[in-house]
Amino acid sequence: MRLPLRLGLFALALYLGFYVRVRNQWREVWDQDGKPYVIYPLDSKPAYFLFRPLGYVDQWTTGTGSHLGPHR
Repeated sequence: MRLPLRLGLFALALYLGFYVRVRNQWREVWDQDGKPYVIYPLDSKPAYFLFRPLGYVDQWTTGTGSHLGPHR
């Protein structure tokens, strides 16, 4: 029972760590509204959908939005 719990916690820590890295790498402040956004490149759809649940939590807690592709 302890091994699955440890593996689950390890996987969760990896997921959160990768999200923080992606968030810091692709974060921009949009000039139009002055708010921060995590801008996922168009060729990174898997990353967008993988991290979308954390994007909702991030937006709710910090106000940092996220979307796929550049602002228009």
